[in-house]
Amino acid sequence: MPKKFNYGGQAVIEGVMMRGPSTWAVAVRGPDNTIEVETRPVGTVTARYPFLKWPLVRGTVVLIESLVIGIKALSFSAAKATAEEEKPITPLEMAGTVALAFGLAIGLFIVLPVFLAHLLTPLVADNVGQNVIEGLIRVAAFLAYVAGVGLLPDIRRVFQYHGAEHKVINAYEAGAKLESGEVQRYSALHPRCGTSFILLVIILKVFIFSFMATDPLWWRVASRVLLLPVVAGVAYEMIKLMARYARFPLSRLLLTPGLAVQKLTTREPDHGQVEVAIRAFEAVRAREEGEYHVREAGAS
Repeated sequence: MPKKFNYGGQAVIEGVMMRGPSTWAVAVRGPDNTIEVETRPVGTVTARYPFLKWPLVRGTVVLIESLVIGIKALSFSAAKATAEEEKPITPLEMAGTVALAFGLAIGLFIVLPVFLAHLLTPLVADNVGQNVIEGLIRVAAFLAYVAGVGLLPDIRRVFQYHGAEHKVINAYEAGAKLESGEVQRYSALHPRCGTSFILLVIILKVFIFSFMATDPLWWRVASRVLLLPVVAGVAYEMIKLMARYARFPLSRLLLTPGLAVQKLTTREPDHGQVEVAIRAFEAVRAREEGEYHVREAGAS
Protein backbone atom coordinates (compact mmCIF):
# COMPACT_ATOMS: atom_id res chain seq x y z
CA MET A 1 0.00 0.00 0.00
CA PRO A 2 1.13 3.63 -0.51
CA LYS A 3 2.87 5.18 2.46
CA LYS A 4 0.73 7.23 4.83
CA PHE A 5 -0.01 10.73 3.55
CA ASN A 6 -1.64 13.68 5.29
CA TYR A 7 -4.57 14.27 2.97
CA GLY A 8 -5.99 17.76 2.77
CA GLY A 9 -8.68 19.59 0.90
CA GLN A 10 -10.79 22.65 0.37
CA ALA A 11 -14.46 23.50 0.15
CA VAL A 12 -15.63 24.85 -3.20
CA ILE A 13 -18.97 25.89 -4.68
CA GLU A 14 -21.40 23.04 -3.93
CA GLY A 15 -18.50 20.66 -3.52
CA VAL A 16 -15.18 19.61 -2.07
CA MET A 17 -11.65 19.30 -3.40
CA MET A 18 -9.36 16.65 -1.91
CA ARG A 19 -5.61 16.45 -2.48
CA GLY A 20 -3.28 13.46 -2.33
CA PRO A 21 0.48 13.23 -2.94
CA SER A 22 0.17 13.21 -6.75
CA THR A 23 -3.54 13.65 -7.47
CA TRP A 24 -6.30 16.04 -6.56
CA ALA A 25 -10.00 15.53 -7.14
CA VAL A 26 -13.03 17.76 -6.92
CA ALA A 27 -16.60 16.53 -6.51
CA VAL A 28 -19.53 18.88 -7.15
CA ARG A 29 -23.28 18.40 -6.82
CA GLY A 30 -24.97 19.81 -9.91
CA PRO A 31 -28.41 21.40 -10.30
CA ASP A 32 -29.86 17.97 -11.22
CA ASN A 33 -28.59 16.59 -7.87
CA THR A 34 -25.98 14.34 -9.51
CA ILE A 35 -22.36 14.41 -8.34
CA GLU A 36 -19.67 15.10 -10.91
CA VAL A 37 -16.08 14.16 -10.09
CA GLU A 38 -12.90 15.36 -11.78
CA THR A 39 -9.39 14.07 -11.01
CA ARG A 40 -6.21 15.84 -12.08
CA PRO A 41 -2.48 15.47 -11.37
CA VAL A 42 -0.96 17.73 -8.73
CA GLY A 43 2.09 18.47 -10.88
CA THR A 44 4.13 19.68 -7.93
CA VAL A 45 7.31 21.62 -8.68
CA THR A 46 9.08 19.73 -5.89
CA ALA A 47 9.43 16.73 -8.23
CA ARG A 48 11.77 18.81 -10.39
CA TYR A 49 13.46 20.70 -7.57
CA PRO A 50 13.78 18.38 -4.52
CA PHE A 51 15.29 21.12 -2.33
CA LEU A 52 11.82 22.70 -2.23
CA LYS A 53 10.81 19.78 0.05
CA TRP A 54 13.23 20.95 2.73
CA PRO A 55 11.73 21.96 6.07
CA LEU A 56 10.99 25.71 6.36
CA VAL A 57 11.00 25.90 2.54
CA ARG A 58 8.16 23.50 1.74
CA GLY A 59 5.58 25.54 3.67
CA THR A 60 5.61 28.41 1.15
CA VAL A 61 5.65 25.97 -1.79
CA VAL A 62 2.62 24.10 -0.42
CA LEU A 63 0.82 27.40 0.19
CA ILE A 64 1.28 28.58 -3.40
CA GLU A 65 0.47 25.19 -4.93
CA SER A 66 -2.64 24.90 -2.77
CA LEU A 67 -3.78 28.33 -3.93
CA VAL A 68 -3.30 27.39 -7.59
CA ILE A 69 -5.13 24.06 -7.19
CA GLY A 70 -7.86 25.80 -5.21
CA ILE A 71 -8.46 28.30 -8.01
CA LYS A 72 -8.70 25.48 -10.56
CA ALA A 73 -11.10 23.56 -8.32
CA LEU A 74 -13.27 26.67 -7.83
CA SER A 75 -13.40 27.21 -11.58
CA PHE A 76 -14.56 23.62 -12.12
CA SER A 77 -17.12 23.79 -9.30
CA ALA A 78 -18.55 27.12 -10.47
CA ALA A 79 -19.16 25.66 -13.93
CA LYS A 80 -20.67 22.37 -12.72
CA ALA A 81 -22.82 23.94 -10.00
CA THR A 82 -24.45 26.17 -12.64
CA ALA A 83 -24.49 23.55 -15.44
CA GLU A 84 -22.18 25.62 -17.61
CA GLU A 85 -19.09 24.69 -19.59
CA GLU A 86 -15.81 25.24 -17.75
CA LYS A 87 -13.49 27.76 -19.36
CA PRO A 88 -9.81 26.80 -18.99
CA ILE A 89 -7.72 29.24 -16.95
CA THR A 90 -4.76 30.58 -18.91
CA PRO A 91 -1.33 30.90 -17.24
CA LEU A 92 -1.69 34.69 -17.36
CA GLU A 93 -5.10 34.58 -15.71
CA MET A 94 -3.77 32.22 -13.04
CA ALA A 95 -0.79 34.48 -12.33
CA GLY A 96 -3.09 37.49 -12.10
CA THR A 97 -5.50 35.71 -9.76
CA VAL A 98 -2.70 34.52 -7.46
CA ALA A 99 -1.14 38.01 -7.45
CA LEU A 100 -4.52 39.56 -6.65
CA ALA A 101 -5.12 37.11 -3.80
CA PHE A 102 -1.72 37.82 -2.25
CA GLY A 103 -2.15 41.56 -2.84
CA LEU A 104 -5.49 41.66 -1.02
CA ALA A 105 -4.11 39.56 1.84
CA ILE A 106 -1.05 41.79 2.18
CA GLY A 107 -3.18 44.92 2.11
CA LEU A 108 -5.74 43.73 4.66
CA PHE A 109 -3.55 41.71 7.03
CA ILE A 110 -0.17 43.46 6.76
CA VAL A 111 -0.41 47.06 5.53
CA LEU A 112 -3.63 47.98 7.38
CA PRO A 113 -2.54 46.62 10.82
CA VAL A 114 0.93 48.21 10.46
CA PHE A 115 -0.59 51.59 9.58
CA LEU A 116 -3.16 51.51 12.40
CA ALA A 117 -0.54 50.44 14.95
CA HIS A 118 1.80 53.20 13.72
CA LEU A 119 -0.89 55.77 14.46
CA LEU A 120 -0.71 54.69 18.11
CA THR A 121 3.06 55.28 18.36
CA PRO A 122 2.57 58.41 20.55
CA LEU A 123 0.88 56.16 23.12
CA VAL A 124 3.00 53.00 22.76
CA ALA A 125 6.41 53.51 21.13
CA ASP A 126 8.49 50.43 22.05
CA ASN A 127 8.92 47.55 19.59
CA VAL A 128 7.22 44.90 21.70
CA GLY A 129 4.21 47.08 22.45
CA GLN A 130 3.86 48.12 18.83
CA ASN A 131 4.03 44.52 17.63
CA VAL A 132 1.48 43.37 20.19
CA ILE A 133 -0.91 46.11 19.03
CA GLU A 134 -0.22 45.27 15.40
CA GLY A 135 -0.86 41.58 16.11
CA LEU A 136 -4.13 42.27 17.93
CA ILE A 137 -5.34 44.44 15.05
CA ARG A 138 -4.34 41.70 12.59
CA VAL A 139 -6.26 39.06 14.57
CA ALA A 140 -9.28 41.37 14.80
CA ALA A 141 -9.19 42.02 11.04
CA PHE A 142 -8.97 38.30 10.32
CA LEU A 143 -11.82 37.38 12.66
CA ALA A 144 -13.99 40.24 11.38
CA TYR A 145 -13.38 39.16 7.79
CA VAL A 146 -14.21 35.50 8.47
CA ALA A 147 -17.27 36.34 10.55
CA GLY A 148 -18.46 38.86 7.97
CA VAL A 149 -18.26 36.58 4.93
CA GLY A 150 -19.84 33.80 7.00
CA LEU A 151 -23.06 35.81 7.10
CA LEU A 152 -23.55 35.37 3.35
CA PRO A 153 -25.88 32.42 2.54
CA ASP A 154 -23.66 31.07 -0.26
CA ILE A 155 -20.57 31.21 1.95
CA ARG A 156 -22.43 29.42 4.75
CA ARG A 157 -22.96 26.52 2.35
CA VAL A 158 -19.26 26.58 1.46
CA PHE A 159 -18.50 26.44 5.20
CA GLN A 160 -20.77 23.37 5.45
CA TYR A 161 -18.73 21.68 2.73
CA HIS A 162 -15.61 22.73 4.66
CA GLY A 163 -16.99 20.85 7.66
CA ALA A 164 -17.75 17.84 5.45
CA GLU A 165 -14.17 17.83 4.17
CA HIS A 166 -12.82 17.77 7.74
CA LYS A 167 -15.22 15.03 8.83
CA VAL A 168 -14.14 12.75 5.99
CA ILE A 169 -10.43 13.25 6.69
CA ASN A 170 -10.98 12.75 10.42
CA ALA A 171 -12.91 9.54 9.73
CA TYR A 172 -10.23 8.25 7.36
CA GLU A 173 -7.44 8.99 9.84
CA ALA A 174 -9.41 7.17 12.55
CA GLY A 175 -9.76 4.12 10.30
CA ALA A 176 -13.54 4.43 10.09
CA LYS A 177 -15.70 3.27 7.21
CA LEU A 178 -16.35 6.12 4.78
CA GLU A 179 -20.12 6.09 4.80
CA SER A 180 -22.18 9.22 5.38
CA GLY A 181 -23.76 8.07 8.64
CA GLU A 182 -20.42 6.95 10.08
CA VAL A 183 -18.51 10.03 8.90
CA GLN A 184 -21.08 12.36 10.51
CA ARG A 185 -19.94 11.10 13.91
CA TYR A 186 -16.59 12.85 13.51
CA SER A 187 -15.60 16.43 14.21
CA ALA A 188 -15.94 19.21 11.64
CA LEU A 189 -12.67 20.64 12.98
CA HIS A 190 -9.18 19.49 12.00
CA PRO A 191 -5.76 20.53 13.38
CA ARG A 192 -4.13 20.87 9.94
CA CYS A 193 -6.79 23.23 8.60
CA GLY A 194 -5.67 26.34 6.72
CA THR A 195 -7.60 28.48 9.21
CA SER A 196 -5.33 27.27 12.01
CA PHE A 197 -2.32 27.88 9.78
CA ILE A 198 -3.30 31.51 9.13
CA LEU A 199 -3.93 32.18 12.82
CA LEU A 200 -0.55 30.68 13.73
CA VAL A 201 1.17 32.89 11.13
CA ILE A 202 -0.46 35.94 12.73
CA ILE A 203 0.64 34.92 16.23
CA LEU A 204 4.21 34.11 15.14
CA LYS A 205 4.53 37.53 13.54
CA VAL A 206 4.14 39.14 16.96
CA PHE A 207 7.12 37.22 18.37
CA ILE A 208 9.38 37.37 15.31
CA PHE A 209 8.90 41.06 14.53
CA SER A 210 9.27 42.13 18.15
CA PHE A 211 13.03 41.88 17.57
CA MET A 212 12.94 44.19 14.54
CA ALA A 213 12.80 47.97 14.26
CA THR A 214 9.41 49.56 13.61
CA ASP A 215 10.84 52.69 11.96
CA PRO A 216 10.83 53.91 9.30
CA LEU A 217 7.30 52.96 8.31
CA TRP A 218 8.26 51.77 4.81
CA TRP A 219 10.76 49.30 6.32
CA ARG A 220 8.17 48.05 8.77
CA VAL A 221 5.82 47.17 5.91
CA ALA A 222 8.60 45.79 3.68
CA SER A 223 10.04 43.58 6.43
CA ARG A 224 6.63 41.99 7.05
CA VAL A 225 6.22 41.21 3.36
CA LEU A 226 9.79 39.99 2.77
CA LEU A 227 9.80 37.70 5.80
CA LEU A 228 6.33 36.27 5.15
CA PRO A 229 7.79 33.10 3.53
CA VAL A 230 9.94 32.55 6.63
CA VAL A 231 7.00 32.93 8.99
CA ALA A 232 4.85 30.70 6.77
CA GLY A 233 7.59 28.07 6.72
CA VAL A 234 7.86 28.01 10.51
CA ALA A 235 4.06 27.92 10.92
CA TYR A 236 3.76 25.02 8.46
CA GLU A 237 6.31 22.92 10.35
CA MET A 238 4.65 23.74 13.69
CA ILE A 239 1.19 22.76 12.41
CA LYS A 240 2.49 19.44 11.09
CA LEU A 241 4.33 18.73 14.34
CA MET A 242 1.41 19.66 16.60
CA ALA A 243 -1.05 17.65 14.48
CA ARG A 244 1.24 14.60 14.61
CA TYR A 245 1.45 14.75 18.41
CA ALA A 246 -2.08 16.09 19.01
CA ARG A 247 -2.62 13.64 21.87
CA PHE A 248 -0.03 15.40 24.04
CA PRO A 249 -1.29 18.14 26.40
CA LEU A 250 1.08 20.84 25.08
CA SER A 251 0.04 20.19 21.48
CA ARG A 252 -3.64 20.25 22.43
CA LEU A 253 -3.11 23.56 24.19
CA LEU A 254 -1.32 25.11 21.21
CA LEU A 255 -3.94 23.80 18.78
CA THR A 256 -6.88 25.16 20.79
CA PRO A 257 -6.95 28.73 19.35
CA GLY A 258 -6.89 27.48 15.76
CA LEU A 259 -9.63 24.93 16.42
CA ALA A 260 -11.72 27.62 18.11
CA VAL A 261 -11.44 29.92 15.08
CA GLN A 262 -12.40 27.01 12.80
CA LYS A 263 -15.84 27.20 14.35
CA LEU A 264 -16.25 30.37 12.29
CA THR A 265 -15.16 28.75 9.01
CA THR A 266 -17.01 25.42 9.32
CA ARG A 267 -20.65 24.46 9.72
CA GLU A 268 -22.24 21.08 10.35
CA PRO A 269 -22.89 19.52 6.93
CA ASP A 270 -25.89 17.48 5.88
CA HIS A 271 -25.60 13.90 4.60
CA GLY A 272 -25.63 15.00 0.98
CA GLN A 273 -22.66 17.31 1.52
CA VAL A 274 -20.74 14.58 3.33
CA GLU A 275 -21.49 12.25 0.42
CA VAL A 276 -19.87 14.75 -1.97
CA ALA A 277 -16.76 14.97 0.23
CA ILE A 278 -16.53 11.16 0.37
CA ARG A 279 -16.73 10.95 -3.43
CA ALA A 280 -13.85 13.44 -3.80
CA PHE A 281 -11.72 11.60 -1.27
CA GLU A 282 -12.42 8.17 -2.77
CA ALA A 283 -11.51 9.48 -6.24
CA VAL A 284 -8.10 10.60 -4.94
CA ARG A 285 -7.51 7.33 -3.10
CA ALA A 286 -8.51 5.22 -6.10
CA ARG A 287 -6.13 7.09 -8.40
CA GLU A 288 -3.27 7.04 -5.88
CA GLU A 289 -3.64 3.31 -5.17
CA GLY A 290 -3.96 2.56 -8.88
CA GLU A 291 -0.71 4.39 -9.62
CA TYR A 292 0.97 2.58 -6.71
CA HIS A 293 -0.01 -0.85 -8.06
CA VAL A 294 1.19 0.12 -11.56
CA ARG A 295 4.59 1.12 -10.14
CA GLU A 296 4.78 -2.13 -8.14
CA ALA A 297 3.98 -4.19 -11.25
CA GLY A 298 6.64 -2.35 -13.24
CA ALA A 299 9.24 -2.98 -10.56
CA SER A 300 8.55 -6.74 -10.33
